[in-house]
Amino acid sequence: MADDKMKILVGMSGGVDSATTAALLHDQGHQVTGCTMRLWREGNHLKGGTRDACYGPGEAEDTEAARDVCRRIGIPFFEFDCSHAYESTIISYFREEFLAGRTPNPCVRCNAAMKFGLLPEMARQSGLEFDRFATGHYARLQAAADGRMQLLRAIDHTKDQSYFLCGLSQEKLSGLLFPLGELNKDEVRKLARDYGLPVYDRPDSQDFYSGDTAELIGQEDAVGEIVDDATGKLLGHHTGYWKFTIGQRKGLGVASTEPLYVVGINACRNQVRLGHKATAIHHWLRTGRFNWLSIPPSDKALSCEVKVRSVQNPVPCTLTPQPDGCCEADFPEGIFAVAPGQAAAFYQGEVLLGGGFIREAR
Repeated sequence: MADDKMKILVGMSGGVDSATTAALLHDQGHQVTGCTMRLWREGNHLKGGTRDACYGPGEAEDTEAARDVCRRIGIPFFEFDCSHAYESTIISYFREEFLAGRTPNPCVRCNAAMKFGLLPEMARQSGLEFDRFATGHYARLQAAADGRMQLLRAIDHTKDQSYFLCGLSQEKLSGLLFPLGELNKDEVRKLARDYGLPVYDRPDSQDFYSGDTAELIGQEDAVGEIVDDATGKLLGHHTGYWKFTIGQRKGLGVASTEPLYVVGINACRNQVRLGHKATAIHHWLRTGRFNWLSIPPSDKALSCEVKVRSVQNPVPCTLTPQPDGCCEADFPEGIFAVAPGQAAAFYQGEVLLGGGFIREAR
C-alpha cells in the first residue's frame, strides 16, 4: 500500500451515504473496515414502529444491509453493542429534557457522545487499528493556518449536516474524514449504483425514533392548562406539557379564528402558553456551555450567523462570549420559535465556529 494510503474505519448505517463512503475510500486504495453501532436492545420495554429511523426494532435489517455492502466491496465488517450506553446517554437525556419543558436534540448529542465517541473507542478497544474514522455526513474539513482543523458546510447546502456536528471536539475533528462533503445527493446515488451497491436507491432515514416518542418519555398523562400568553386567559386543557414544543401549531386542541403557536412551556405548573406568530419571533438567545470548534475560544464579540435548526438558512447575529463559558447571541432579523434545548450552531461564511444547547430565548 502506498505511503499516502491509510487504514480507515467507516461508521455505517445501512444507507446509501455510508455505503458510498466505504466504497469510494476502498476504490481510492485505502484499507477500509466497516462498523456499525447496535442501539436497539431486544427485550426492552419499548414497542418501536415500522418506519426507518436511527433507533427502533428494524435495526437488524439496517445492520444486514451494511454487512452486505461490506461483503460486496470486499472489506471486513464489525458490529458493536452500544445499546446500554445509548439508553443511559441518549434516551435518558431525551426524556429529562422534555420533562424539564425543553426540546431535546438527540442527534447532536448522539454524534458527540456515541457515533464519533463511543463507536471508534470500542473499535480501538477491540483491537482494530485505523488512522481515520469516516462517515457519510455531508460536511467538509480543512486545515487552518494555525494548525487547527475546521469544519465547513457541505458544498450542497440542501444536504449540509454540519449543524449536527457542532458538539464535536477539535481532537475528534483531527481524526475524521467526510468524503461526501464535495458531492450532492444525486452524485452519491450514481456512485453507489456504479459501484453495484443495492442501497443506491434506499430512502434516507428521517426520524430519530421509529415509534411514538411518548414511549421514550414514559410519563402518565397529567391534565394541565393551555392559556393565552398575553392575557393569561384559559383556552383549554392538555394531558401533559411534555407533548408540546415551542413553535408548534398543530394538535393544540383549542379553537381560534387566527393561528396560534406554542410560545412557552412551564414544566412546574404543567402549563402551555399560546400566542400569535409574532409572539414566537425571538431576537436573543443564551446557550449553555459553548463548544468552540473551528477557532480557539474567544472573549470578544463576533459577527457571524446562527442556525437553530438544521434546515434553517443562517441568520446574521452577534455572538458574545460570557465569563461563565456560555454565549449570548443577538439577531435583529428575528428567528421563529427558538426552542430551549435545541442546538444553536454559529458560522462565519462556510466555517462552523462552534455551538451550544439553547438555555433561554426571547
